[in-house]
Amino acid sequence: MNVVVTMDQEPWLKWPVFGAAEEAAVLRVLRDGNVSTHPVIQELEEDFRVFTGRRHALAHCNGTAGLMAAFHALGLEPGDEVLVPTATFWASVLPMVWCGLVPVFCESEPETLGIDPADAARRITPRTRAIVIVHLWGLPCKVDELRRLADEKGLRIIEDASHAHGASVNGVVCGNFGDVSVFSLQGDKLVPAGEGGVFLTDDDAFHRRALLLGDITRILRMPLPEMRFAATSFGIKTRIAPMSAALGRAMLERLPETNAVRRRNHRLLLDAIEPLGFDGFEAPPGTERVYFEFMVRHRDPGLDVKRLVEVLVVLGCRVGLPRYPLLHQQPFFTEGHWKAVGRYPGGLAMPEAGEGAFPVTESMNGRLIRLPNFTHPEADVLVGQYAEAFRVAMSRL
Repeated sequence: MNVVVTMDQEPWLKWPVFGAAEEAAVLRVLRDGNVSTHPVIQELEEDFRVFTGRRHALAHCNGTAGLMAAFHALGLEPGDEVLVPTATFWASVLPMVWCGLVPVFCESEPETLGIDPADAARRITPRTRAIVIVHLWGLPCKVDELRRLADEKGLRIIEDASHAHGASVNGVVCGNFGDVSVFSLQGDKLVPAGEGGVFLTDDDAFHRRALLLGDITRILRMPLPEMRFAATSFGIKTRIAPMSAALGRAMLERLPETNAVRRRNHRLLLDAIEPLGFDGFEAPPGTERVYFEFMVRHRDPGLDVKRLVEVLVVLGCRVGLPRYPLLHQQPFFTEGHWKAVGRYPGGLAMPEAGEGAFPVTESMNGRLIRLPNFTHPEADVLVGQYAEAFRVAMSRL
């Protein structure tokens, strides 16, 4: 079988790509000499307040720490249940265990791969207090339906927007759909800072609780009585490094441009492979999606996806299966380790776990193909080679 994708792919797929603006931002911090508490941290927070329109933004050392702060900020009690998707990165769920909260896994729905509002509604019990929503791969989940469910049942929403910098629904950018919301700035993300995260909320009390969790320096500037925790915080240090904050600021400024490049390139490939039966998870009317990762699926559920991926790889494509394993199948849950970490009160039920527990999500996950992100503005030739590789691969199955 002859190789179809013959180009050196690295220049066209490379991410992140830093330039003079990012270099200048980091050099500013280095030359100032304050590499721990530099005011660039507050500048990054202000940028995210403007970007989202939220009242409060609090920078963290990573998105996981931001999510820990989000669960802590809500003031939930040990044993309270939180509805969560199983199809997500582990940081959307596992930090809540350290707060004594019980994850209740839910099926995903097929249009966005987000948490299924109908399945979530069926799993509500008297102990349910909140819902975690995730905009998987950059496609906003069904935020209107999930907000109606939350309002009807008196639940809080924790929004993990780590894949969705710049995505929006009816003109409202992601990061606005949770009582507390979090972006990740990890190096693969659409706003890469090396490591980093941003916690967002409009609620003053939630903001104060998040700040008390882990930023001793900032606690010193809080009004009494919160200042009494300045010597200890609540036991976790979550402050972002200034050089990461500087990178994050520069990359956030470029976000409209870099999102537009991915959107254009991916649209070119989708136009070529949709006639072959592939679905690229197009955004519904009123929704603007972004591409943290580029996922497609074939409309024929009987297609041998693993074999297709094998053929595409032989043809030179950098493709694979989804890189996030479903959480309910992981040993942390199937072997019961979550209870030891959470130190829960007795009598708690184990979250549904193991193979076959969530058949809809498992079936959908098994049909996905992960493509690379085409990040260069002049990637047309490489995109064309990928399109031809798909045509050849489908003819061989």
